[in-house]
Amino acid sequence: MPYAPFAWIDDEARRREEAGLVRTLRPRTAEPALLDLASNDYLGLSRHPAVTEAAAEAARTWGGGATGSRLVTGSTALHAELERELADFCGFEAALVLSSGYAANLAALTALSGHGSLIVSDARNHASIVDGCRLSRAETEVVPHADPEAVRKAIHAHGGRALAVTDSVFSVDGDAAPLTRLADVCREGGAALLVDDAHGLGVLGEGGRGALAAVGLAGDDGIVATLTLSKSLGSQGGAVLGPARVIDHLVNTARTFIFDTGLAPAAVGAALGALRHLGREPERAGRARAVALELYERLTAAGLTAVRPDAAVVSVRAPSAGMAVRWAADCRTAGLAVGCFRPPSVPDGVSRLRLTARADLTREQIETAVATVVGAAPSRSS
Repeated sequence: MPYAPFAWIDDEARRREEAGLVRTLRPRTAEPALLDLASNDYLGLSRHPAVTEAAAEAARTWGGGATGSRLVTGSTALHAELERELADFCGFEAALVLSSGYAANLAALTALSGHGSLIVSDARNHASIVDGCRLSRAETEVVPHADPEAVRKAIHAHGGRALAVTDSVFSVDGDAAPLTRLADVCREGGAALLVDDAHGLGVLGEGGRGALAAVGLAGDDGIVATLTLSKSLGSQGGAVLGPARVIDHLVNTARTFIFDTGLAPAAVGAALGALRHLGREPERAGRARAVALELYERLTAAGLTAVRPDAAVVSVRAPSAGMAVRWAADCRTAGLAVGCFRPPSVPDGVSRLRLTARADLTREQIETAVATVVGAAPSRSS
């Protein structure tokens, strides 16, 4: 037989195509040709002069790369500055910046669990949380979505060291976790709570300070937050926030921190510039929420099935994976970029369009987006 060790990939590709699950890369141009409701640029800061100039100044000062891991040469004074300001802004004692939000979740989950401990994870948590649970070597129990009582039962049944983990705002439907009740359940059972606030930072809480600040839990001794710098802050990277002893523990034990090159200075500078600009324009957070609610109300009034947003994600359900792909493609042809979520990205198996509400969308752009999504809907175009 001929030597063909990757022949099995062709069978996998055929199955993906038959199921309507093929994913492709579409490089975009420097000047966007489409109205963007697909990115995570919730506050419209990724191209803001305050952000791009901060990135350029950081690159001029510190160079193009961090040059090493954070524990060798990869920590600059700029990294430390961002960590202090992130912690202060979000209401935590300390912060640790990593190369991505994905790496931040892996760091927190693996360093704060381990053999003999329990992780209780929401069924709709992000893939980075799922992978962190797998790598942790802890016992993991996946519980029904947004169900604090199921979390309580799992913690009490285990009886030992436990960590509950949840997204603050779930990336598929845009619904918020019941953080106050989850925190109560964790306190009752002596467990820690880890909250991925990737979709809450910049959108929820006073001036965008995040979901935990919004419910009065920021800085709680039993709570750790992870977040990304690539959404509301328009940059790249991630961070873990929590008590100083937790952050010190991660510096000494988290493999995705210890063995990874530090975040590039330009990304650090951009995130710091965006954070400071948000402090000057805190109304951007409320504007993003208002745009999301308007999109939801307009789309549902037109007969589409959408989930009422708790932050800036607007989820519109599609009849099937194939129709979701066609719907998104028709929107693109009409000049609108929207997200298209299909299995395995959606834990419940229901395909969706995912619209991003941005604080900088104009009235005309909102009107265009609604008309395009409604006009391209499968029930009207098929």
